[in-house]
Parts: sequence; C-alpha cells; structure tokens
Amino acid sequence: MNTVRGLFLTLEGVDGAGKSTHIDWLVQELRSRGIDVLSTREPGGTPVGEKLRELLLHEPMHLECETLLMFAARAEHLRTVIEPALAKGSWVLCDRFTDATFAYQGGGRALGTARVAALEAWLHPDLQPDRTWLFDVPLAVARERLNRTREQDRFEREADAFFERTRAVYLERATHEPVRFAIVDSTRSIEAIRHDLEIDLDILVKLWAGGI
Repeated sequence: MNTVRGLFLTLEGVDGAGKSTHIDWLVQELRSRGIDVLSTREPGGTPVGEKLRELLLHEPMHLECETLLMFAARAEHLRTVIEPALAKGSWVLCDRFTDATFAYQGGGRALGTARVAALEAWLHPDLQPDRTWLFDVPLAVARERLNRTREQDRFEREADAFFERTRAVYLERATHEPVRFAIVDSTRSIEAIRHDLEIDLDILVKLWAGGI
C-alpha cells in the first residue's frame, strides 16, 4: 500500500511580521491532530544549508551570488529533507521557501522575477507548498517589532524602500494564487491569529485524510 504524501506548509512575510511566533505552536497543533510533522527553515535546514545561511545573513555579496546561494541551500534542503519527509507521509512546516526569494531578491533587491522563476523551474518544477501563510503587517509595525529584538542581520538592516518592495511582491503573489496563499493579518492579537490558523489546520487535515 502506497504511503499518502504529506502536505507542504510554508510561512512567509517580511522580517518583523511575526510568523516565527507561531511555528512551535503550529507544530504542537498538528501533532495533537495525529500528524507527523517536520519543522524546518530556509535558508538552512541542513548542515550545508546552515553554513550557507550564516554567509547569506552576515556577509555582503553580489546579488547574483546571493540568489544562487539561496537556491544552493534550497537544493540540498529539498533533496535531503523536504522531499524524503513528504514522500514518507510526514507534513513539512517550513519557515520561508521560494516565495521569499521572489519577494526578497526579486522584489526587495529588484532582481525581477525572470531569473528567480528560471531557477525555480530547474530546481522544483513540480513542487509548490500546499498552503502558504503570508503574515502581513504595515512596514511601521514590522520595524517597531524588529527594533525590540536581537542584533539585526544584513537583511533586517535594509532601508524601508527595500521592505516595501518585498511586501508588495508577497501580496502580488498572494493575489495571483489565492487558493495556496492565506493572508494573515498579523497586527491582531496572537489569540486571534491562532484561532484562524486552527480553523485552517482543521480544514487541511480533513482534506488530507480524505485524499483530496
């Protein structure tokens, strides 16, 4: 009997949008529903990916190098972590995926979509997340939250215009893929956000159990 493929869930949003607050909670909620879930992140998720993450977050580099390193880390992540987990029936919850590259490198750094799309088509032409939660807040809110946190990496230190472009691409992608994306108004309380996420989780579990 073939194992039912797991679902691939991603969390996206600009730095300071609040998505990281809910990752551990989502894992616990899924496990309480009997789902075997793997939590991971990008860039990172593997020993190679974590080393590349350190370079990407802290070392200045040319845009083409930055983009290619994002996909290099993703290639290792996909082949050694994400795809094997999905194949054995586990759900994968990933903090960022290729939507982030479209938003940050394609939008924030103004690379455009063509090169990112070409790399996406090469690396994972047949794999997209089953659900992407886009945590969205106005820039002022994101900035205020970032200023309360740890020392910022080189992305978090970018100018406001960078984050406005990044957010715009995220929202544009959500508009074009309304079935996959769920926009989360992250200005609300944690309780209100988790209430909506619980409802969405229940729907996803029922659909998956029914083989849809």
